[in-house]
Amino acid sequence: MIQRTFTIAAPTLLALALTSPSKAQGVFTLSSPSFKDGERLATKNAGNNKQNPNCVGDNVSPALSWSNPPQGTTSYVLLMFDPEGRPPEGVSHWVAYGIPASVTGFAEGETSKESDKYVGGKSTMGLPHYFGPCTPPGPPHHYTFTLIATDLDPKALQPGMTRDEVIKAVAGHAKGATGLIGTFSKQ
Repeated sequence: MIQRTFTIAAPTLLALALTSPSKAQGVFTLSSPSFKDGERLATKNAGNNKQNPNCVGDNVSPALSWSNPPQGTTSYVLLMFDPEGRPPEGVSHWVAYGIPASVTGFAEGETSKESDKYVGGKSTMGLPHYFGPCTPPGPPHHYTFTLIATDLDPKALQPGMTRDEVIKAVAGHAKGATGLIGTFSKQ
């Protein structure tokens, strides 16, 4: 009996991995026609609290869309966080979850108010919907939009949860995550 050993070169192995059925659907991505990853959010996307001179916008939420969720996704969590805000805690601008897997995005302005497409959590400002940047003078802040695919039923989590509570609740249920960063500073 003759045994043959085959060696597969690393590039070939990588190509096989990238064309396997689990990868065939594409990469899980979050994008926006309102801004490109790493670019400045429009002034209209900034917060509109007229009592705060750093809130110079109209609180219009940017349009967001996503594609190629991981297999087994039944709902999404969407978080908007400013790690540079209010050091060292950061500022949670938006906490949304219970987004059904059938939803593939939000139109511009759609999440500036509560919606039946998601369960509203509790931002640092105590709001259940999007609240835009109110960046103080200085360098731009980075506003991270994180979309987490989960295997949780869209009605599994109660309304009003904070960012930390949601993160704890989805531990062990996350199928994958993707993100997008917008910057903002007053001009």
